[in-house]
Amino acid sequence: MDCRVVVEAAVPVYDVETADEAVRIAISKTGEMLNPDLNYVEIDTGTRTSPSGEELDPAFVAADEALVALELQMDVFNVDRDEHASRVARKEIGKRLRNIPLTVLSVTEIDPEESDRAEESATADGRSVTGDDADRDDELPSRDGEERDGVERDDVERGDVERGDVERDDG
Repeated sequence: MDCRVVVEAAVPVYDVETADEAVRIAISKTGEMLNPDLNYVEIDTGTRTSPSGEELDPAFVAADEALVALELQMDVFNVDRDEHASRVARKEIGKRLRNIPLTVLSVTEIDPEESDRAEESATADGRSVTGDDADRDDELPSRDGEERDGVERDDVERGDVERGDVERDDG
């Protein structure tokens, strides 16, 4: 199954005076963080509404700082179900957008014909994101203490890796 995932990102922007300026800078900043690795992610302004239903600007500006709502759209191929697609998209986008909150807005299955066109365009530069690719990144080292990326399984199980107590052996 192939899916189109839309993720909302809250991008902070500093030293801005207007919402339009904040949106332009946020799109540029996000594009720089995603490219060249994820040049197939589409960036668009997010939609916000007030509780009364009034449409609001995608940026909130206060004290020359802004928080901009952006929608990032990504096609994910060969996934098992919607949850798998959203997990893959969050992981791939989240790796490049450090410290930027992400929320999955929608996951829709792509028609097979549209999926073929999308996959061809995504692989034109030799890259595609499949559920299998993201799953391999999540694998832990084997039980016999084998190292993966300089981190032993025991360190991962104790939680030392998440806390940053273990130094990686990159040599």
